Amino acid sequence: MTDRSRRSDALNNRARIVEAARAIVDSTATLRLNAVAKAAGVGQGTLYRHFPTREALLIELYHSDVELLVTAAHDLLARYDADTALSKWFDLVAEYARIKRGVLAALQPTDAHTLTAGGAGSIGDAVTLMLSAGKAEGSIRDDIDARDVLLLLGFLSRLEGSDAVEGVTRGLSVLLDGLRTRS
Repeated sequence: MTDRSRRSDALNNRARIVEAARAIVDSTATLRLNAVAKAAGVGQGTLYRHFPTREALLIELYHSDVELLVTAAHDLLARYDADTALSKWFDLVAEYARIKRGVLAALQPTDAHTLTAGGAGSIGDAVTLMLSAGKAEGSIRDDIDARDVLLLLGFLSRLEGSDAVEGVTRGLSVLLDGLRTRS
């Protein structure tokens, strides 16, 4: 086996582990590493080579989801007008909030604070990008900035209980309406 094929296998294993962890976090608040390894189709040793601790895997999952949101902002603006792009991005944020809640619930409070502190910058940049495009288009109010949106997104991501998914979706709809200019 060549170094290149070994690296490719390692990258594929890592991606499968992260996807398996995402699926497990989606379905339960308990993340057991042996269940992740089994779902990913890898051995315990492979899992621990990539993620020596449960927290390391959860942090990777969180950062992966943040990166998907940031990339999605650029992709959506390339395909849609700013208002539609922001609406579709908020749909992704609703999904992310559900996953983030699961990830944060599985971490100790001090780890959760450290984790979220690093993600706000890139999410803030994505929000700024979306708002700037909407302002240039005339669909987003000029008096809104990323801090306003992040504050409200932070609140919505902390909703709990059986109404959380519906509450986040409804809250994002209200937020989007509040961001729009009035004709």
